[in-house]
Amino acid sequence: MTLTDPSYTDPSYGDAPHQDNTPGEGFRVPPAPETVDAAVWPGVAHPPSGVKAQVAGKAADSLFRAAVRRLPLRVEYPDGTVLGTGGAGAPAMTVVRPVDFAVRIGDNGLIGLGESFMAGDWEAFDLAAVLEVFASSVDTLIPAPLQRLRSLYLPRAPRQERNTEQNTRGNISRHYDLSNELFGSFLDRTMSYSSALFPASAGQLAEVGWDALAAAQHAKIDRLLDKAGVGEGTRLLEIGTGWGELALRAAARGASVYTVTLSSEQQTLAQQRIEEAGFSGQVTVGLQDYRAVEGEYDAVVSVEMIEAVGYDYWPVYFQTIDRVLAPGGKVAIQAITMPHGRMLATRNAYTWVHKYIFPGGFLPSVRAIESVTEQHTTLRVRERRGMGDHYAATLRLWEERFLQRAQEVRGLGFDEVFQRMWLFYLCYSRAGFQSGYLDVQQIVLDRREAQL
Repeated sequence: MTLTDPSYTDPSYGDAPHQDNTPGEGFRVPPAPETVDAAVWPGVAHPPSGVKAQVAGKAADSLFRAAVRRLPLRVEYPDGTVLGTGGAGAPAMTVVRPVDFAVRIGDNGLIGLGESFMAGDWEAFDLAAVLEVFASSVDTLIPAPLQRLRSLYLPRAPRQERNTEQNTRGNISRHYDLSNELFGSFLDRTMSYSSALFPASAGQLAEVGWDALAAAQHAKIDRLLDKAGVGEGTRLLEIGTGWGELALRAAARGASVYTVTLSSEQQTLAQQRIEEAGFSGQVTVGLQDYRAVEGEYDAVVSVEMIEAVGYDYWPVYFQTIDRVLAPGGKVAIQAITMPHGRMLATRNAYTWVHKYIFPGGFLPSVRAIESVTEQHTTLRVRERRGMGDHYAATLRLWEERFLQRAQEVRGLGFDEVFQRMWLFYLCYSRAGFQSGYLDVQQIVLDRREAQL
């Protein structure tokens, strides 16, 4: 049985039986942890203490209350105080431990916001809706004079998280080597960990259900392969294997595929799936940094990999693609992007996502991709398609699935702090796309101009 057979599924991942907890029954946020292991979660176990923390906490409390008073939220405090302009149906946030909440934000800014949720200092029934309000107002939450001073008091990225060839594998491992079973708990049978492309219009995306996700992932992959001209006999390089679905679909078209990852967990499962589908002779999965790839390829495809490269290494990423691309070849990438001005303002920031989810990562802007390729390569952007609303729908389905399978995730050894962290990550991401702060682009590049 191969991918061309519509009944093809991976028997071990993505769609295994689970205890149902449908949206109609009401999803429950993982409970606040009763105790937190300080050895595992040093930033969560105890709020900052000392005189400096107390002063910073009082300042943060004043700034936060002033900010939320003008937002369409309901922020509720234990003493009965309710802040925000939202009515009874507005997204609601309940501050459970106001002092701890404030000192965490005062000490670490938005890192503290995430850590305080992980610790249970605040709750939200619809977490993504609350975070979307914050994402929509990100440029005005803090007064402009204080924003200009943030580099003086917010943490800097650790040197060991810069994406040098020595550090990158460790950064990738911290996320993608967590557990194939963890990712299988909330991804569909394709094991695709990137935005799907639904046939629905923007107005219908809020209604798409789980049953539509696998086909939408295939639509995303097929569009990229089409744009890169992948077919019978194509020599394809994929930068960022994931769990192998794109390589499998390319092989089903008759391509020979070399795909690289730095995750040993991904390599193992991708190789297993490739062998089971009968494509071992066409697909090689290398445990290799993209910078070390040699050879010549008719097409290069890379799905949501540039985000893990790091700001300083974008030229090397595109120079590598330029170096291995055969004359007449095409490149198709899928990239999460942010507005250019915001990218410039945050390129040296160290965020909650860096600390807990993707060390060393950074999102480009479309303008940055165009500029880097024009300045450092012979590649030129020829076409792009934005589909951020499709990512919001994808993340909603992952979030629902993750909550459905909370017991299974706990059984894999991931405690309540981890589950709250992962939920915050999924909702934080969805809020970015729903607010328009983030987008995801399919971008096609070639050398047409250079060949004239």
